[in-house]
Amino acid sequence: MTGSRILVVDDEADIRTLISEILTEEGYDVTVAADAGEARAAKAASDPQLVLLDIWMPDTDGITLLGEWAAESHALCPVVMMSGHGTVDTAVEATRLGAVDFIEKPISLAKLLRSVERGLQAGHRKPKADKAGVLLSAAEPVGRSALMRQLRERARQVAQHAANLLIAGEVGSGREALARFIHSEAHGDGAPFISVAAGLLADSHAAARLFGDDKQDGYLAKAAGGTLFISELSDLGAEAQKLLAGALEQGSFHADGAGSSVALSARVIASVRADYESLAQDGVLRRDLLSSINVLGLKVPPLRDYAEDVPDLLRFYVDLLVEAEGLPFRRFGIAAQNRLRNYPWPNNLRGLRNMVQRCLLAGGEEEVSLDEIEAELAITAAPIEPLVKQDLLALPLREAREQFERAYLTQQLLLCDGKVGQLSKRVGMERTHLYRKLRSLGVDFRQTQTGDD
Repeated sequence: MTGSRILVVDDEADIRTLISEILTEEGYDVTVAADAGEARAAKAASDPQLVLLDIWMPDTDGITLLGEWAAESHALCPVVMMSGHGTVDTAVEATRLGAVDFIEKPISLAKLLRSVERGLQAGHRKPKADKAGVLLSAAEPVGRSALMRQLRERARQVAQHAANLLIAGEVGSGREALARFIHSEAHGDGAPFISVAAGLLADSHAAARLFGDDKQDGYLAKAAGGTLFISELSDLGAEAQKLLAGALEQGSFHADGAGSSVALSARVIASVRADYESLAQDGVLRRDLLSSINVLGLKVPPLRDYAEDVPDLLRFYVDLLVEAEGLPFRRFGIAAQNRLRNYPWPNNLRGLRNMVQRCLLAGGEEEVSLDEIEAELAITAAPIEPLVKQDLLALPLREAREQFERAYLTQQLLLCDGKVGQLSKRVGMERTHLYRKLRSLGVDFRQTQTGDD
C-alpha cells in the first residue's frame, strides 16, 4: 500500500527522522510531529491513513491524545502506539481505545513494516467497522424475554426526557449500547453522541478535557445539543468528579481562559458498576455527583439473567457481523444454542459477540456444532487463581466475598468431577439454591462435568 499517508508522532527527533526515512524509502508519504499540538495540526492538515503515535510526550501523552481522537469517532484512523518503556496496562488501554498495534522501542525494521502494513489494512476495513457501529447504535436491546421487553419500554420512556441518566450494570452488559439507543430515540441522527472513558479524565487535565481551553473544545461543548456518555463513572478522579458535579449543579461551565460561562446543553449519561452504592459509601464516588447524574436510572441485567434470549442474540450478531464486516455466514445448531443458553457468560454480551466473531472467522461447515462450541468455551475459560494468591483484603467486602465464593465453589466442583449433586452434599447447600448461586457467580458447572449428575 505504498503511497499511503502516514503521520509519525514522537518527541525524539532521531526516532522521527529514522522512521520517516525508512517509510519514505518504502514509498509512503510521511508527515512528522514532535508533540500532541503538532500532531493535532498535522492530522487535520494531512488526513493521514495511519498514525504512529508515541506514548510518552512532554505536553500530552499518547494515550490521552488517542482517547481524544477516539471520542471524535469520525476522526480516528488506524493508530499504532510506540513506547520504549510501556506497560501491560498502557497497551491494554491503547487497544481498548482503538489502537491496532503496539511497537516496543528500539523498533526493529521488520516489526515496523509489518505493523504499518497491518494498520493500513485495518484502515481499508474501517468503513465496515463504522457500519457496524452505525447498526449497533440504532439497535434496540435484543430479546423477547420479559426482562428485555421491560428494558426496551423503560429506555423509550427515559428517552422522552432530557434529564441526566445513570446506567448500572456489569462490564460488557451493553450499557453504552443502551445509551446510544436512548440517544437515537431522543435525537435521531442529528445530534452528537460523545463517548469518553472516565479513566482518561485524569485530574491533571480534567478541566481542559471537560470544559475546553484555548486550543480545543471540551467534551461538554462537543456534546452540546446531544449526549455526553461517560463510561465507568467510578474511574473518575477526585478532581474530575468535583468539576463535573459543579458543572451539573450550576448548569454551566467556564472554558479555561474564557471570560463568561457556557450554558450546559448536553445530556450526561454515565455507566457505573451494579454495586455503585457501596462505592459511594466507601468514598470512591461523590454523593452529589451521583445525585446529579442519577436523575433517571436504569439497570442493565447480566446476560445470565435472560439466557433464554441467547438464540436471538446469536442470530443478531451473526447478521450484524456478516453485513457490517463481510464475514462468512454460519448458523448455530440447536445443540450449540442450547449449550450457550446454559453458559453463565461472565463477560456478558461482549463475550457472546466475541465468540460469534471467532466462530465466523474460523470458517468451516455452515452449522456451528456443539463440539466447536465446547472447544471455544474450553479455550476462553479463565484459569482459577489459587485462593491463597488472591489479595482479598484489598477489596470491598462484597467483592471479596464473591471472589472467595467463586473460587471456593469452582475448586470444590473440580473435586466433585463437575457433579452438582455431589457438590451440594459436599458444601452443605440445597441443590436448587446452589444452581442459582453458581449462575449468579458466573461458574459454569458444565465445563467440569464428566458424566451425568
